[in-house]
Amino acid sequence: MMPFGAEVLPQGGVRFRLWAPATKKVEVVFKKDLSDSIPMKKQDDGWFEHVEPRARAGTLYQYRINGGQLVPDPASRFQPQDAEGPSEVIDALSFRGKDDAWRGREWREAVIYELHVGTFSEKGNYAGVIEKLEHLNTTGITAIELMPLADFCGKR
Repeated sequence: MMPFGAEVLPQGGVRFRLWAPATKKVEVVFKKDLSDSIPMKKQDDGWFEHVEPRARAGTLYQYRINGGQLVPDPASRFQPQDAEGPSEVIDALSFRGKDDAWRGREWREAVIYELHVGTFSEKGNYAGVIEKLEHLNTTGITAIELMPLADFCGKR
């Protein structure tokens, strides 16, 4: 079990967990496909939890704190509408790698490029990076360090 955030459950549905020890009330607010809000049950040690059987990968949600402020999930894996917009449920276990035999390169061959995804290409996203991988390869780059992986306010 993921200790916090949104976790797609094997039997269906999603478990939402938020740690907010100074908060009296938390609701999970669904956008688009569910469009309602549901109070989360207060657990021990400041945790709030709700299992929503209708939620699935792709569901957009936020948390409402004490009946007021809407906030994104601090453990979100994807913020499709920027850092302060709704979070999207991602099913991390559904990802299947394409080359289980790949073991990387030897360290002595590493030529590392620190790549800022938001500014590296005009698209400012992973698709834009993919389009320029051959350029990095011909330059002699053998490894990429993606920076930053956290979402920030603003387009880039």
